Amino acid sequence: MTAFQIDFSDNVATALEELAPGMVTLRGDAGEAEVKALEKIPEGHKISLKDIAMGEDIIKYGVRIGRAVKPIPKGSWVHLHNIRSVYDERSSHLDAVTGAPKDTKYE
Repeated sequence: MTAFQIDFSDNVATALEELAPGMVTLRGDAGEAEVKALEKIPEGHKISLKDIAMGEDIIKYGVRIGRAVKPIPKGSWVHLHNIRSVYDERSSHLDAVTGAPKDTKYE
């Protein structure tokens, strides 16, 4: 299983394939060789490279992309269920798995 850390300062890496619980090899500008995934993480989603406190910035590409809305243990899935985008207010209204809007009724 492999994930890619884009910038040395990032506190998340992107899953290059679906990750199962267990050891994940880090590629790119990685500070460590591996991280242990604590849960299943979908391909293309983020895995935490360190314990992230509630309110702490999520760093990807070397820039802040979001903020943790609850504590995120190292090795956890980082997505809409535990972060809020600092660029897109609407992201907090999307389903964490499907990305479908939860604030719009479709008939």
